[in-house]
Amino acid sequence: MNASLQGWGLWIALAGATIGTYICRAIGVLLAKRINQESEIFRYLSAVTYAMVAALVVRMVLMPIGPLSTVPVWIRLLICALSIGVMVSKPTHRLVPALLTGTLLILAYGVIR
Repeated sequence: MNASLQGWGLWIALAGATIGTYICRAIGVLLAKRINQESEIFRYLSAVTYAMVAALVVRMVLMPIGPLSTVPVWIRLLICALSIGVMVSKPTHRLVPALLTGTLLILAYGVIR
């Protein structure tokens, strides 16, 4: 490659990736008007997404790796139950408090231990 163009290679790659990304986004915006979110395919995708998140949460609680694996299972399950209790108390406005409850309780256990 020519020495004068050698410094431009990364900028050309960045520009190409940017253009490709924004073209795909623009097409998505144009097609979004025609998509029916109540269709069978979107209901299926939603179900698969929720199932994957649930499986990952269960795996993280029952078979964690890293520092979370030092927390006993009964404590992890107790913290999950308390967080779910916060969530169920008023589901429409309790997602963030439930997440904060679980996070702060795990952190408190780590500090106390």
